[in-house]
Amino acid sequence: MIIDILTIILLLVGALFFLAGTLGLLRFPDVYTRLHALTKADNVGLGLVVIGLMLQADSWLIAGKLLFIWILILLAGAVVAHLVAWTAQKRGIKPWKK
Repeated sequence: MIIDILTIILLLVGALFFLAGTLGLLRFPDVYTRLHALTKADNVGLGLVVIGLMLQADSWLIAGKLLFIWILILLAGAVVAHLVAWTAQKRGIKPWKK
């Protein structure tokens, strides 16, 4: 019962982080701040979702697979964000200034 409630809380908070990242993508003015919002919020949101799912896992093997998937997504997200920022800088896209 307590694990189920904790799972629901973790999933909901993770979904809120995903929502915050999406709002950052839509609201922030330039590519660099949008990348920051997406990478930070999505990494934390996915981590909370994975932890919530790990609590419901039937075995350590399934929990380990979930953790491995999370690590792969963290690495892929970092590489993609770096490539997007590098390409934007190479094309001369400057950070937005007020």
